[in-house]
Amino acid sequence: MKINRFENIIAWQKGQELTILIYHNLKLNRDYGYKDQIQRASISISNNIAEGFERRSNKELKNYLYIAKGSVAEVRSMLYIGKELKYFSTEQFDLLYLLSIQISKLLSGFIKTL
Repeated sequence: MKINRFENIIAWQKGQELTILIYHNLKLNRDYGYKDQIQRASISISNNIAEGFERRSNKELKNYLYIAKGSVAEVRSMLYIGKELKYFSTEQFDLLYLLSIQISKLLSGFIKTL
């Protein structure tokens, strides 16, 4: 199947989902430094997928997918900090963590196909 739009990429869709969940879970959080960092990292996931796709070059797309994968790792690292600081319940952490792992695996698979 040929992907014609970045919106059809599952990793992009899941990146959007992760970002929305992070925003919702931290809506009332007043640690603005933490909140800003994890939100920016999560937004970077889907934005890098979109930007790489629109460049219409497999080489550039692959590079941007690696950047997106790095952003997923940053989010996951920040999730551990948030869990320790009680910014996330265990259930929230588990959901966000599993979603980040899923996105990372999707990106790895996509990179391998290129």
